[in-house]
Amino acid sequence: MIEQHINEIPSPCYVMEEALLRRNLQLIKNVAEEAGVEIILAFKAFALWKTFPIFREYISHTTASSLYEARLAYEKFGSKAHTYSPAYTEEDFDDIMRCSRCITFNSLGQYQRFADKVRDYNINCSDEGISMGLRVNPGYSEITTLIYNPCAPGGRFGVRASELSETLPEGIEGFHIHCLCENDSHTFERTLQHIEEKYSKWFSQLKWINFGGGHLMTHKDYDTSHLITVLQGFKSRYPWLKVIMEPGSAFAWQTGPLLASVVDIVDNEGIKTAILDISFTCHTPDCLEMPYKPDIRHAETIDTDDEVSASSSGNVYRLGGNSCLSGDFMGMWKFDHPLHIGERLILEDMIHYTTVKTNMFNGINHPSIGLLHTDGNFELLRKYTYEDYQNRMD
Repeated sequence: MIEQHINEIPSPCYVMEEALLRRNLQLIKNVAEEAGVEIILAFKAFALWKTFPIFREYISHTTASSLYEARLAYEKFGSKAHTYSPAYTEEDFDDIMRCSRCITFNSLGQYQRFADKVRDYNINCSDEGISMGLRVNPGYSEITTLIYNPCAPGGRFGVRASELSETLPEGIEGFHIHCLCENDSHTFERTLQHIEEKYSKWFSQLKWINFGGGHLMTHKDYDTSHLITVLQGFKSRYPWLKVIMEPGSAFAWQTGPLLASVVDIVDNEGIKTAILDISFTCHTPDCLEMPYKPDIRHAETIDTDDEVSASSSGNVYRLGGNSCLSGDFMGMWKFDHPLHIGERLILEDMIHYTTVKTNMFNGINHPSIGLLHTDGNFELLRKYTYEDYQNRMD
């Protein structure tokens, strides 16, 4: 649908397609209902609050990792957050309590520092109060990219089983466990075995368990039926536990592209680089961190091993960002036509983990953000200006 509206969309621009978002939301809602669990949105992957009214038709809560995310949940999503942070501060904690329905502590030290504050808040509050949890670390993960592995040896996340006494600390009602990163249901099943082996002895003392994110259930190859079976099996073993999952990528997976334009073409030693009006380091940071190459419409992605030999072929281009970072490029892609200056390119699947991680290095303008509605109307949600950069630098 986006190609029908490409001339009315500014460049560069992240474009979320409402129909694709609703497809994901409906699938997630179906999984939650069939499995008897609650699935909530993780802001660390997607937090465009002008789309929250659509989300509220399908889910009720979100998860936050900071005060600002907790405020966004409370003030813009309209419900209090499930909040976890590696470290809370005295300065932020009162406001975090105001915006949270669950607060999870990363360590026993953080629990000891802040638990009394939560208990005092619960005594004086007029609402349901705050449920406290601990993040625990089973020491098992199948994530191969080290920067994304929360269970790596010597890591800073979660309480090990050896640190816990037979009786959990006073007021702890839940465990939070995050071991996945865009993984499938079979990886979750294997991980669950390690979780139960390490921590099930304490399950009778809990009210809820949060299996974190990384459940990429909207991927075309994800076996949602198997996931539902695994979750139903867990619930049959521990029927008193409320099960929560908080994927981020799954909600915004394949919901829209990043539209960019070719501003120059540089030929150096036989390698043609199409320089775009976006930056990989500024606007698609996971492409360099993960790393991965985005699919580009009307182009074939060339494997890394073939890049050198392919560079001399026709219509093969490396894509370069418009920052002064030397490594702000990716390649190669073989297009079905020669590229020309001013041409629009469509980088697929650029909604999750983009707008939440972007920056204005070099003072490069941030892409606009738009929503393509199901009726075909394009709505520009945000256009960035010089003042946005200036206000960050004062």
